[in-house]
Amino acid sequence: MTAPAAPGHAVPTEVLRARAYLMRCVEPPNRHLVALVGRHGPVEAADRLRRGAVGDDLLRAAAARRATDRSEADLAAAAAAGARLLVPEDPGWPAWAFAAFDRAGRADLAPPVALWARGPGGIAALSDRSLTVVGSRAATPYGLHVAAEFSAALAARGVAILSGAAFGIDAAAHRGALATDGSTVAVLACGPDRVYPAAHTELLERIAATGLVLSEYPPGTVPGRLRFLVRNRLLAALGSGTLVVEAGARSGTRRTAADATALGRPLMAVPGPVTSGLSVGCHELVRSLSASLVGRPEDVLEVVGRLGVDLAVPPQGESRPTDGLAPRVLAVHDALPARAAWPPGRIGEAAGAGPDELRAALTELEERGLAEYHQGLWQRTARRGGP
Repeated sequence: MTAPAAPGHAVPTEVLRARAYLMRCVEPPNRHLVALVGRHGPVEAADRLRRGAVGDDLLRAAAARRATDRSEADLAAAAAAGARLLVPEDPGWPAWAFAAFDRAGRADLAPPVALWARGPGGIAALSDRSLTVVGSRAATPYGLHVAAEFSAALAARGVAILSGAAFGIDAAAHRGALATDGSTVAVLACGPDRVYPAAHTELLERIAATGLVLSEYPPGTVPGRLRFLVRNRLLAALGSGTLVVEAGARSGTRRTAADATALGRPLMAVPGPVTSGLSVGCHELVRSLSASLVGRPEDVLEVVGRLGVDLAVPPQGESRPTDGLAPRVLAVHDALPARAAWPPGRIGEAAGAGPDELRAALTELEERGLAEYHQGLWQRTARRGGP
């Protein structure tokens, strides 16, 4: 993992306070706010917003909060919870991930002004070779198993696993990565000082101990339905690709999938039983050609891994003793009796092989241990019977 920024790269306090103020003033995502900061920088943008010297759209969005500056209190509350504020001025800010928002062309896809972070992980390093895993909260045992197994296998290969720390698929993905001492990142829809769901207190502590817990919401913010949907765009952006394990026909997971597609990220889906309602979303993503079907962690690694290095090897079926036999030799083997012994003429007739061809085939089969000779008669080797 990447260590925090070294001394000498410290972000000025006024920049941190300005961005903390802006994050609380306007609910994300807001393209007008991002554009204002882009034109004037965070400090002047914050000053303009306080004075009301901004466009009407942004003024309306900030009307309820711009008069109160809680930036210092927010920074202190985050620090008390073990969190810090990551800003674009940090050398480790993942600019490449958020640049995709500018190309998406959707008003609801704007980058974050900053991110609250808890944990030692470096966000840029963790998102460089990463996979976002999403799916149903009410997951089936099949879905939980797949999410955990895929995440464990990929984390063991150096892929950071990102998810939302929710029940079901999210939690299984995080736990799978942690089981192999891999890297995992949780992106929350509440403040960095809150735990949601409360039952995942221990899980989030484990993630924060070695990985990263992220949020674009200020301390004290409670989760809400809209905030979960807004959060999903960050999951889609930070992952090198997105994997959907289980999703119903109407699911918030579909929003993450749509965001990933809009941001130009590869989208993958795991198939499930056609009798399961939680497989409908995955199957529809594949049927509509929005997502590619994956059945093994190796398939996913080929998509999010290193170009030309992490290539998936085609799955190999169980090897058979007869693998590699020429068709005519295989025909002679098929003609050999398993429980009796026949003369060569009868075997040649059954296989449609002439004397010379039959003699060569029987010799090869005997050398491979697939045929036995007994007093002028031939049969299959008993210990390796069957094709």
